[in-house]
Amino acid sequence: MHTDEAIADHPELEGISEPLIACIEDCYATARACTSCADACLAQENTDALRQCIRLDLDCANVCVMTSTLASTQTGSNPEVLRGAITLCALACRLCAEECERHAPEHVHCRTCAEQCRSCEQACVGALQTVH
Repeated sequence: MHTDEAIADHPELEGISEPLIACIEDCYATARACTSCADACLAQENTDALRQCIRLDLDCANVCVMTSTLASTQTGSNPEVLRGAITLCALACRLCAEECERHAPEHVHCRTCAEQCRSCEQACVGALQTVH
């Protein structure tokens, strides 16, 4: 089930913004990409050179999971916390993308992760404008 279908079935919800749905889906995809990138970095021979990349991958994955979970919870309201989470997620994605881009010429997994992080960062920026 896609996010929009799951949320559309919510008994107390009249609708959710498309940008917030895109943010939720991008957050889940980014968490997967970052976890995969961290794992692939750990399998490289030069893990010392990838230490910061691994750290930022894991931080970003955790923040993305938290953000997608908060954004998917629609009963009641806590817009201040949701805005804070989305803002943090955009920051974590930007920092992770910057680090992964440093390693992208040597590692496809870093290039893929950076691209997904940039997508999520933009989705977060778009969703922020819809959270009231």
